[in-house]
Amino acid sequence: MAAVLLLWLSWLLFSLLSVYLLDLLAHSRRRLPPGPRPLPFIGSLHLLGENPHRSLAGLAKKYGPLMSLRLGAVTTVVVSSPEVAREFLQKHDAVFATRSTPDAVRDHGRNSVPWLPPGPRWRELRKVMATELFATHQLDALHELRQEKVAELVNHVGRLASEGAAVDIGRVAFTTSINLLSRTIFSHDLTSVDDRGASKEFQRLITGIMEAAGSPNVSDFFPALAAVDLQGWRRRLAGLFGQLHRLFDAEVERRRLHGRDAGVHGMKDKDGDFLEVLLRLAARDDDTACLDRDTLRSLFTVYVCGS
Repeated sequence: MAAVLLLWLSWLLFSLLSVYLLDLLAHSRRRLPPGPRPLPFIGSLHLLGENPHRSLAGLAKKYGPLMSLRLGAVTTVVVSSPEVAREFLQKHDAVFATRSTPDAVRDHGRNSVPWLPPGPRWRELRKVMATELFATHQLDALHELRQEKVAELVNHVGRLASEGAAVDIGRVAFTTSINLLSRTIFSHDLTSVDDRGASKEFQRLITGIMEAAGSPNVSDFFPALAAVDLQGWRRRLAGLFGQLHRLFDAEVERRRLHGRDAGVHGMKDKDGDFLEVLLRLAARDDDTACLDRDTLRSLFTVYVCGS
């Protein structure tokens, strides 16, 4: 029995070593930029440490502004100088436009402009955002709203100061930003700087989404294991997105049932708030905008979380 076990372990070790050597050979033939030699299985993950940005800066000093890293089973090219970045982002942007979608946001990425590959759908959604949502006249219409929200913030802090109460800077700043966004999208505030419970809960929701989307994920470094979702980030993010999407769905149904007068008008432009613009585009006879319910959810999510 011991001999069989030893033979099996020897065969396993030989197989793993063969795979590693073949991978090194393939890696050397890819004519990749210079970089540290990867270890078996983990590649160069051990070199990132607790502060990857600092570790990458240190590696760039050794291997240059264009280097390659093997992170688990994924080969990554790292650019760390303005000159080389300009080559990638300006001169060869069409070649490098497609980005890999993190496994945690894989389901959300199917309708999200930041993660869609260049193509007709991506271009149409970008056109909607550029001409309808972020057009100059739309942004100019927000000038008074920004002044109003800043005044509310100042009044709130002044009132707490006069009472001798502590100010939770993170919460009130977050609430002000979220209400500015919600007034832009829905024409009314989602919460209040005075409502500590509701704003804190919403802050936890958005923070949870950002943490789940940005945390290191084994599925990204070893795509073969992605289906298992070992760390549970995809499941967790699906639950958080579900909470956020239920809020968006309620706003959409509220608008469809009661019209724009259901909210306090936060934008004086004749074209209305972002939700009105998107619903108007979605109601067109043609389907060029591709604005179905999932796409609307993705646009709202990117705008809220990205801002």
